[in-house]
Amino acid sequence: MSDSAASNAEPYLDHHSTTPLDERVLEAMHPYLHEEFGNAASSTHAYGWRAEAAVDLARERICELLGASDPSEIIFTSGATESNNLAILGLVDATAEPGHIVTLATEHPAVLDPCRTLLRRGWRISELPVDREGLVDPSAIEEAIVDDTRLVSVMAANNEIGVLQPIEAIAAICLERAVPFHTDAAQAAGKIALDAAAQGLDLVSVSGHKLYGPKGIGLLRVRKRGRPRFRLEPRQFGGEHEGGLRSGTLPVASVVGLARALELCVDERESETIRLSGLRDSLWKELDSAFPGRLRSNGHAGHRLAGNLNLSVEGVDGQRLLADLAGFALSSGSACSSASAEASHVLIALGHSVALARASLRFGLGRGTTPQDVARAVDRVAGAIRKQLGEV
Repeated sequence: MSDSAASNAEPYLDHHSTTPLDERVLEAMHPYLHEEFGNAASSTHAYGWRAEAAVDLARERICELLGASDPSEIIFTSGATESNNLAILGLVDATAEPGHIVTLATEHPAVLDPCRTLLRRGWRISELPVDREGLVDPSAIEEAIVDDTRLVSVMAANNEIGVLQPIEAIAAICLERAVPFHTDAAQAAGKIALDAAAQGLDLVSVSGHKLYGPKGIGLLRVRKRGRPRFRLEPRQFGGEHEGGLRSGTLPVASVVGLARALELCVDERESETIRLSGLRDSLWKELDSAFPGRLRSNGHAGHRLAGNLNLSVEGVDGQRLLADLAGFALSSGSACSSASAEASHVLIALGHSVALARASLRFGLGRGTTPQDVARAVDRVAGAIRKQLGEV
C-alpha cells in the first residue's frame, strides 16, 4: 500500500525530508516500548541485561551492514546532524592547533554550519565548487589538501539533487595524503552500496528517519584501527556512554529500529533502485514533454539516487508556483532550510540564477510510491505550472 493510499491523502513525494516508519521496523521495536523497558546501562539485573543484549545485537548488525571493522566503531547519536557535528567538531577539539578543512559548497548545513563556526577559532575552510551537474572532480580535493589539512568532508548523496559523489576515489586520495575522511551518508545509507572499511570511509553519518526508521536516532561510524590516525573529543558529557563519545541513556527501541530499518533497506536495495528509477524517469518524461524546453533537470542524470528528481521551471515566479502547490507533499529544497526564503545554495552552486533556483521542485520518491502517485503528481504540478504561464 502506498503512503498516500494509507492515509487517503495526496501522494507523499518528500522522502528526502523524512520517510514513514516501516511496519516491520515498528514490529521489531514494539517489545522495547513495552515489557522490555530496561536501561541498557543497568548492569545489575535482567531488565538491563536484556536491553544491553538488544543494543549489542543491533550494533553488530549495523556494523555488518555498513562494512565497519568492529561493532565498537558504531556510535549511536540522535541523527546525522549530531553525527556530523561530532565528527567535525569532535576532531577539531582533539587537535592542538587550528588547521584546515576541505568540504563542498553543496554540503548540507549540518556540515557547512559547523565548519563555518570554526572560522572564529582560526580554522581555514575550503568550500570547493562543483560542476554544473553537481559533481566534484576528485583531483580538486587532492589539490585543496595542504600540510595542515585535518579533515575532508564530502557527502555521499546530495539531499537536494541526489547526486552521488565519487566518495571512494576521494577516500583513496585522503588515505594517500594521511587526512581523515568524513561522509554524510544520511541520504545514501540503504540506497547505495556502502562498505566503510573497504571504501576507506573513516567517519560515516547516518540518520534513522531517512531510511524508514524512527526519528531521533542515528549513528556515527568512527574508524578505530589503521591510518590515518585521528581522535575525537565528545560533544556532550555525563556518563561515558558510547565509548565515552556520546553520553546519555540509549533509546533501546529506536536503536533496534535503526538496525532493522537499515537491514530492510539493504535487503531490498537492488529491486527498489530499479523500481524507483523507473518511476522517477516516468515523472520526468511526462513533465518534460508537457513543457518542451521549459524545464531543467538538476544534477547528474546517471550518478544520482534512484528516487530523486529535482527540476527548475524557466520563466515562472518560484514563490507563486510553490503557493499553488501548497499542501502537496514535495519540496523546493532541503527540509532543514524550508523556513528560509533564501534560494537553494546547492542550485546556486550549479550556476543557477536566484530566480531559477527559487523556481525549483524536489521530488523524493520512496518505498510507498506507486505509478498512480506519479500520475497524480504530474497532473497537479503541470496544472500549477500552466497557471503560472497563463495557460489556464
